[in-house]
Amino acid sequence: MDYLSLFLLAFGVNLLPAFGPPTWSIIVLYGINGDQPLWALVLIGAVGAALGRLALAIGARHFGKWLPRRMRDNIAAARIAVERRKNNVLILLALFVISPLPSAQLFMAVGLARVPLLGFTAAFFAGRLFTYAFYGWTARKVRESDVGEVLLANLTSPWGLALQVAMLGLLVALVSIDWGRWLNVSRDEVRDKD
Repeated sequence: MDYLSLFLLAFGVNLLPAFGPPTWSIIVLYGINGDQPLWALVLIGAVGAALGRLALAIGARHFGKWLPRRMRDNIAAARIAVERRKNNVLILLALFVISPLPSAQLFMAVGLARVPLLGFTAAFFAGRLFTYAFYGWTARKVRESDVGEVLLANLTSPWGLALQVAMLGLLVALVSIDWGRWLNVSRDEVRDKD
C-alpha cells in the first residue's frame, strides 16, 4: 500500500500545471518516515512523476485545439524550427534532465507544440532518478528534521510562488510570439505541419 500511495501521489502532483509540491519532497517524506528500500522509492516516484508529466503534456496537446489560430501557428513555427536541427532537440532534452525550473510548464509547452513526447519523458525520468536518489539519500541522513515544515515552506515560499507565476506567464508569452517571423518559418510550412 505504501508503494501504491507513493505512485499515486507522485502521479497526481505531476498532473498539476502549477503550484504542486515538488515530487522530491514526497520522496523525502517517505524516506524519512519509512523503511522501504531507497531504490524502490526513487524508482516508483520517478515513474509516477514521468507518467504524470506525460499525461499533463497530452492534456496540453488536446487543450491546444482551442487556442486561437494565431497562437497555434506560433507554436507550430517553433516546433518546425526546433525539428530542423537535431542539435535543438538534444538541447531541449538536456533542459529536461538538468533544469532547476519547474517542469510542468516545460511539459505543457512541449505538449502544445506537438513535439514527440516519449524522448522528453524518458529524459525527465532519467534526470529524476538522479535527483530523487540524492534527495532520498539526504533524507535518510537527516531523519530528525521536520518534513512538514519543509513541505509547508515549499508551498508557501514567496519566491517559489513567484517562480510558478513567472513560469506560467512565460508559457503564455512563448505561445504568443510570432516564431515564424523570428525563426524564418513560412506560413505554408506551418499550415502543412498543423
